[in-house]
Amino acid sequence: MVGTLLAGVAVGQLNIQVAPVVKYVFFDLFLFTTGYKVGPQFFRALKKDALPQLALTVVLCLTCLLAAFAAARLLGYDMGTASGLLAGAFTESTVIGTASDAISRLAISAADKTSLTNNIPVAYAVTYLVGTAFIVWFLPNVGPRLMGVSLKEEARKLQATISGSGKEESESLSAFQRPAIRAYRLTRPDLVNRTVAELEARPREARVFISRIRREGKIIEPTPETVVREGDLVAVLTRSEFLSSRGAEIGTEVNDRELLDFPIEILDVVITNKSIIGKSLAELAAMEFARGVFLQKLSRTGQTMPFAPDVQLERGDLLTLIGPAGGVEQAAKNLGYADRKTVMTDMIFVGFGIFLGGLVGLLSIVVAGLPLTLTASGGALIMGLVFGWLRAVHPTFGRIPEAAMWVFDTVGLTVFMACVGLAAGPSFFSGLEKSGVSLVLVGLVIAVLPHVVAILFGRYVLKMNPVIVLGACSGAGTITAALRAIQETAESELPALGYTVPYAVGNILLTAWGPVLIAMMS
Repeated sequence: MVGTLLAGVAVGQLNIQVAPVVKYVFFDLFLFTTGYKVGPQFFRALKKDALPQLALTVVLCLTCLLAAFAAARLLGYDMGTASGLLAGAFTESTVIGTASDAISRLAISAADKTSLTNNIPVAYAVTYLVGTAFIVWFLPNVGPRLMGVSLKEEARKLQATISGSGKEESESLSAFQRPAIRAYRLTRPDLVNRTVAELEARPREARVFISRIRREGKIIEPTPETVVREGDLVAVLTRSEFLSSRGAEIGTEVNDRELLDFPIEILDVVITNKSIIGKSLAELAAMEFARGVFLQKLSRTGQTMPFAPDVQLERGDLLTLIGPAGGVEQAAKNLGYADRKTVMTDMIFVGFGIFLGGLVGLLSIVVAGLPLTLTASGGALIMGLVFGWLRAVHPTFGRIPEAAMWVFDTVGLTVFMACVGLAAGPSFFSGLEKSGVSLVLVGLVIAVLPHVVAILFGRYVLKMNPVIVLGACSGAGTITAALRAIQETAESELPALGYTVPYAVGNILLTAWGPVLIAMMS
């Protein structure tokens, strides 16, 4: 984004004019998509068990706002520079748009509005790289020291707590993924003349299924009550490691292509069934409809979640299932909605949502004599939240494929930033010369302070697990790169458990701080 902004500034030296409507159309599209992605998790944050993460997020975001306001007052920054400082130090590009909207509504001259608006990208460009790069290093390296813990050790302990094992990746954890199928001839006396259900229940460390049986040359589709006889060829479906280590205990492996040649399906399923919400992965695996079906991936708010057995399912979670086609289809019916791949985007849904957002943005309230309004951009974000939640509850409409969402998200913000750069180009370097050096130092302090406060608050007041605290800080600050760094340092995916709810709420609060900061400084 900074590269796009600077490119816009460079081209802007030619005094190229772009109609303001272009900037706001793409910005509203970006904001609607942002809300759409985080909608389910935003409303999830209102539930009781998410309150600690919600509290940490509110503390961090409030500290962001107050720190930027205090720095601006102490150093005499104008409201445009203060808004850019807030946007850059906390890597929240949306503040540029919402703050610009708020400035355009002030009762000041057009020249003053232009000057203040052009100061926003100057401060943003100076502080963005500081805010991003330093926090990505700070959270995984300094964060654990503030709590007096080893991040890797805490991740191991948390893994042991939720999986019931001291191993980093327990056997029960692995049982959910990496399926493979092989054929064996049953000859062991203790395995014959038993039902399929009895045989499938014998292994304790893995989920094992008998998918098909060849008996006297004929292929049988077994049920749990089917009795296996001596000499039967059985197609065993389980994870590949189990077959490699213990497959020989079943019997002699045979090459029977016809027995093993049955359709396998990989299908994305959105969780909507109320009876499934709140269930753990271990409970899900034990359900009858999950027989023969494996979980390949669990995604929440675009983030891959760990496969820990105690991880609970939430509305809007995306499960990637793999297994026999019939079993996968049956599991999809019991879980929610089969989200089949398609290139079609429900543009009526998107357009109507942004239109309603514009209407919501027209509303305003007066606080201390100052009119406060969401603006059209804030309305688009709010309606994105609502429509994203509706999509999670009723996924039969409102689909935005991942590729289209990337276009709306990335291209929308990129075009907006380019337009901002073009408009600010003529005055950019004079503004940078005026306040550039001080902004670097202030931006560094302002970026770090809220995370220090949030880490101490989460650990010592809320008594949260250190791994979850750091994941929540990366989410509340909307810095996905920091989450990756924390996971690498912890050598675990578990920090993602604290990321999704704070990320959803943090996006909304930080975006809302644009007009709030303008109102405070007015």
